[in-house]
Order: sequence, then C-alpha cells, then structure tokens
Amino acid sequence: MTRFCRFELRTTDVAAARAFYASILGEAGADIVPLPAEAAARGARAHWLGHLGVEEVERTARAFVELGATRLGPTRPTSGGGEVAIVRDPGGAVVALATPPPVPVRDDVVWHLLNTGDLERCIASYRELFGWHFTERLELGALGVFHPFTWLPGGANVGSMADITQRPGVHPHWLFHFRVAALEPALAKVRASGGLVIGPMVLPGGERLAVCDDPQGAAFALREGPPGTVAGGTPRP
Repeated sequence: MTRFCRFELRTTDVAAARAFYASILGEAGADIVPLPAEAAARGARAHWLGHLGVEEVERTARAFVELGATRLGPTRPTSGGGEVAIVRDPGGAVVALATPPPVPVRDDVVWHLLNTGDLERCIASYRELFGWHFTERLELGALGVFHPFTWLPGGANVGSMADITQRPGVHPHWLFHFRVAALEPALAKVRASGGLVIGPMVLPGGERLAVCDDPQGAAFALREGPPGTVAGGTPRP
C-alpha cells in the first residue's frame, strides 16, 4: 500500500520555522530543513513536501514520468540508507517518492489535499501507479470539484483532490492538514507569529479547519479533532 510516510518542511529560515511549529504542533514539528538551492532557483518558495513510501524508488519515478510527471532531479540516497526522488506530478504539484521508514514519522497529519491543475489526469495516474481508490466526487460551489480518495478500495477517505482551474491564485500543491486539539488558540499563535489564516470553516461532519501560511510562506492546514489518529489515517466524518 502506497501512502505518505514523511512530511518535510523545506524553508528559508529553519530556526524560525522550528520555533513556529513547536508552538503550534509541539515537538512533532521537527522535520524541517533548508529550502534546497536548486528548488529556490526554480522559483519554489517554502513548502511542505510529502514523501510517498514506495519499495522501488527509481522504478516508480520512471513509471510516474511515463504517466505525465516530471523529474526534478536524480534518485538520491538518504541518510537512513534508503532512496528518494522528487517529481512534479501530472497536475503540477511537487511530491517525493521515498523508501519508507520503519514507522511513520508523524502521527498528526489527518488529511491530504491535492490542489491540482489537471484533476482527471492526476486521478488516473495516482490510481494506476499507487492503487488509490477514488470515491464519489463532490461539487462544492465556488470551491470547485473535490474527489475524495482512499489508500485501498473499501477503506475510509484519507484525502481528496481538488480542481483549481477556476480558482485564480491557487497553485498546484499538496496541502497537509495537521490535527490540533483546539483550533482557535492555534490560529491565534499563527497570527501572532506573522502567519496568515484563511477561515476557519466548518466541514459537513462538524469539524473545523483553517488554511494557513507560516511566516516563511509555506502552506498548511490546521484541523480541530481528537487525538489518536495515525499519520495517513482517517479523520472523523
């Protein structure tokens, strides 16, 4: 089963980012590294990079390219003895393919939202390459079309893909939702630290979330919910 196994913040100010996320998420926000020079040269700003755990990184990267992805560098060794390759998926979002660690790195990512410029092509490529199953698509008015997915057929939804072609200003990217026990205090900390907040909004099941930018410009979301959901697990309805 292919799922996200690591969430890495690549940023322009590591020390400031560590302090910011520690104040909101606790010490779990420690997987923070400098934004690579080659990424900055391509115009990338600070961002969260999701790593999809795959058994054969190079083979998977080549297969993804055949489905319309673009490589952003060669497959490289990691400090843990594995490999990683970074690609731009067929809809324009950057994602990493990596050897999975023995255990998930985080336990507070409860939703995975792909904002994409080519919804149908991304659905087809992630379904074919990773075996994800897509459930009933949702029409959400001004927010556009969302297509929830599960890691495996019959599983509970763990994320969705959103069509951004009618949403000017939204670029293709994976937006990861981090669980917090109480949303309002967390959002107050984001604002006080110089971050940006959109929302909050209420989900159909009653949960509340807000989309944020950290002070260095990396996008993430905060979602109010109970503890106990593992990384890549299922948020409450």
